[in-house]
Amino acid sequence: MSHPSSAGPRLLGPAEVRLLADRLDLRPTKQRGQNFVIDANTVRRIVRDSGIGPDDVVLEVGPGLGSLTLALLDVAARVVAIEVDRVLADALPATIADRAPDQADRFEVVAADAMRVTSVPGPPPTALVANLPYNVSVPVLLHLLALLPSLERGLVMVQSEVADRLAAQPGSKVYGIPSVKAAWFADVRRAGAIGRNVFWPAPNVDSGLVAWTRREPPTTAVTREQVFAVVDAAFAQRRKALRPSLRGLAGSAEASEAALAAAGIDPMTRGEQLRLADFVRIAEALA
Repeated sequence: MSHPSSAGPRLLGPAEVRLLADRLDLRPTKQRGQNFVIDANTVRRIVRDSGIGPDDVVLEVGPGLGSLTLALLDVAARVVAIEVDRVLADALPATIADRAPDQADRFEVVAADAMRVTSVPGPPPTALVANLPYNVSVPVLLHLLALLPSLERGLVMVQSEVADRLAAQPGSKVYGIPSVKAAWFADVRRAGAIGRNVFWPAPNVDSGLVAWTRREPPTTAVTREQVFAVVDAAFAQRRKALRPSLRGLAGSAEASEAALAAAGIDPMTRGEQLRLADFVRIAEALA
């Protein structure tokens, strides 16, 4: 669905991506996890699966050369992109003006580190759709979910195993800190896989999509920080029972055992068996 009065953006393919990179004398760096999407069908699929519409204000992180940005502008009311690489951030407006002239006034780029932003310009964003930088995908996602309660839903591309972790349920082998913290903010699910050949350079890991829908956090007298401190302690040493794991946080093994008893949890249980509500009860008992 495009705006009838205007031509849609012209998306980037492999040749255009390499041309832009050459023009900027860009060598994608591993350190920033830069892998640029060179396949127009992939960005169309991400936009479609994200469920965004003409009323959405979309936040994008790590837009790179603008592959996904252009596809988002075809549908959304507005797109704000956060890009840490100055060269890329400075080049983006020209790419948008060239390839999506009718949509350029609905686009804004913020040259910043997404981990450190404290606000986003313009109307509150309603959706997060991004090919997240793989080395910082979880902290960036959690930071933005906490910072921007206006975000109702999102679809992010991350490393495949990170996608598994974010969407994992209690009892699963990969259930851990990211699973529990993401569950505080949202219902999270796996939303498909992405092949390596849609990127340049092709990454040496598989990619996965994670979709999430905002939900109300648990109702509790303790703070999110207090609950997250329990989560961090419970998983600090995997496969270890809760009683010794929470000793440092509680002050002693006895205090740890008493808090677990008050929360109705067997002290020999491990963190990977607990749901978010269990961590909340432990935090309440410790408080």
